[in-house]
Amino acid sequence: MSAPELPFAGQVAVVTGGTRGIGAAISRALLAAGARVHAVYAANDEAARAFAGDCPQPERLTLARLDVADYAAVEAFWRELDAREPAGVQILVNNAGIRRDAIVGAMKPEDWTRVIQVNLSGSFHMSRFAVQSMLRQRYGRIVFVTSPAASFGFQGQANYAASKAGQIGLMRSLAREVARKKITANCVSPGFIDTELIADLSDETKAAHLASIPMHRLGEAREVAYAVLCLAAREATYINGATLEVTGGL
Repeated sequence: MSAPELPFAGQVAVVTGGTRGIGAAISRALLAAGARVHAVYAANDEAARAFAGDCPQPERLTLARLDVADYAAVEAFWRELDAREPAGVQILVNNAGIRRDAIVGAMKPEDWTRVIQVNLSGSFHMSRFAVQSMLRQRYGRIVFVTSPAASFGFQGQANYAASKAGQIGLMRSLAREVARKKITANCVSPGFIDTELIADLSDETKAAHLASIPMHRLGEAREVAYAVLCLAAREATYINGATLEVTGGL
């Protein structure tokens, strides 16, 4: 008896922020499920090399250094990708995200702008070109990694919360625009996940967050990756415009 085909065999995925934390877990899960993955990262070459060195499927992994906030650079990335992947891209995961925390009254304008540019504008830039690729094949899955901060608005994270709320609004509009073309757009909203993104929080803040989680533990990146793959699956034909929370009941 022949081995069953992997569920994402033959599909091409782009994962932004795809070499660290949640993004690395998503890239690994897609690779393990048979996809070819283009893992985009912003600047940390060392972490990207380490990720690639640990990859069991190096023949299906491509790394790309890219600032998703830079529209011209994103356009050039997709132009090269179109030449490399003539059958197009089937999956985009908008995971790239940064934090630059401060209360509104003390927040530097450049910190506000940079977070919005990376988290929200970067999602728009990548989605714009992904949609063009997906429309040609009349199929696609776009997943945004947002945050409960979009609705909770955590203190000291106005820029981050605004960017994540913006992602949900972007996703909802996009989901309506492409639905008839067999393309879906959805969000995964991870709660407090044990990654570098929350490593700089104070012990007091971490304890307060932990106390607010009904499951009384931090989430794991692989648990978020599982949710992303569910939304990215071919079988997820009628899930569109949705936000799937991975928060332990937050």
